[in-house]
Amino acid sequence: MIRSLAAVGAAALLSSFVHAPAHAAVVSVSSVSSLQAAIDSARPGQRLVLAGGVHAADHPVKITKSGITVAAQTVGGTVFTSGGFELGDVRNVTVEGFVFDGTSTLSVPPGAQATRITRNTYNGNKDGASLSVSADDVQVDHNTFSNRTNQGVYLQITGPGSEIAKRTWIHHNYFYNHQFSGSNGGESIRLGYSHKQSKSANAIIEYNLFEKADGDSEAISVKSSDNTVRYNTIRNSRGYIVLRHGNRTTVEGNLLFNSGIRFHGNDHKIYNNYVENTRDRAMVFGSGSEADSGPTSKEHDRPDRVTVAFNTLIGTGEVVDSDGGNFKPKDCVLANNIIRGSSGGVVSMHAGSVVKYEGNVIWGGTGGSMPSSGYKSVDPKLVKDANGLFRLASGSPAIDASVGTYSYVTRDFDPQARSGKPDVGADEYSTSATRKPLTKADVGPSAP
Repeated sequence: MIRSLAAVGAAALLSSFVHAPAHAAVVSVSSVSSLQAAIDSARPGQRLVLAGGVHAADHPVKITKSGITVAAQTVGGTVFTSGGFELGDVRNVTVEGFVFDGTSTLSVPPGAQATRITRNTYNGNKDGASLSVSADDVQVDHNTFSNRTNQGVYLQITGPGSEIAKRTWIHHNYFYNHQFSGSNGGESIRLGYSHKQSKSANAIIEYNLFEKADGDSEAISVKSSDNTVRYNTIRNSRGYIVLRHGNRTTVEGNLLFNSGIRFHGNDHKIYNNYVENTRDRAMVFGSGSEADSGPTSKEHDRPDRVTVAFNTLIGTGEVVDSDGGNFKPKDCVLANNIIRGSSGGVVSMHAGSVVKYEGNVIWGGTGGSMPSSGYKSVDPKLVKDANGLFRLASGSPAIDASVGTYSYVTRDFDPQARSGKPDVGADEYSTSATRKPLTKADVGPSAP
């Protein structure tokens, strides 16, 4: 058990630390200054614990030793209102359980490889990103990012110079209540920058919950290549999942409520997503202001060879839409989706778009700009389950009705294996489905 030293004076604490066995697995301290001394003498494998309370530091604590964990005594019980941490050129460091309030900060510079940022809370307005990651192989998990009103993103993945941070793993975080009222610059996650769009980040963003992500029209803004965005839940947010720049990203199995997906760039795969939007524009083919973006362009790149397949898309008017622009989607695919609207044309693709349509099921409206060969107009018999998700009922005409070959779609949004000829939409019919939208109990510092 970690012993509390809150009542011991700073000098006695430092003396106690100095005389502790060099191999001690856990070193507990009660002040920022004694924590700095403990870090300066730490050995790999040690866990350095700062007691609870509010700490207003004049400058950040410098973490200069590799292989250590710096942790709060209890998750959420140790609050920085100024200062925070500054990571040096280290490896395999974990920072766990702190609250970064006020002007306090923690970012991951390029030299801090394989860092883990876990079970922390970033609260309120910051100067720039709440957390910026520039190093490779960083894990950002079980954190809360909350209550910003100023410009700036919650989580920025960047990298040194023109390079991109590689293999970032972002999971089980809670992004809540970004209320910046400007037109741009309040994303929850920005993965890269426009001038890094051609760089392969190979990041994974999964099992995160977004609520009131209203600081930008992009809750997850991808501006790099070769990433995976899967199994996230977005609720009641202005922000969408947006592939703004870059190529070859997979968007799979996300649950979106009053949100949606928009994309630019080339060779993406967007499948098994569930989008239930009380408005229109559940899925948006972004048109371009240029045919193919150069490596530093900030313009909108035309979508080329993007496949949108096996999604369940529920909205009102134009459920599947495309943006205006001089360069329309080219060689894209819209296949085996359930698209349910309420009236009018549920698909609206600008003239000049080159899209292959096959196997879609339309209900509650007409096909709109989609040719009749690309869909069947038939009730898919969607029924809402105990978790609030519309699924296929027994006898649905979407069962075993897909068309074409999409070999990478081997499971549905639960995820459960698809068998035989896959069913149309995000759900493969089953009587044992278990998927449910993420809640606050599933993410953030206190989650399992």
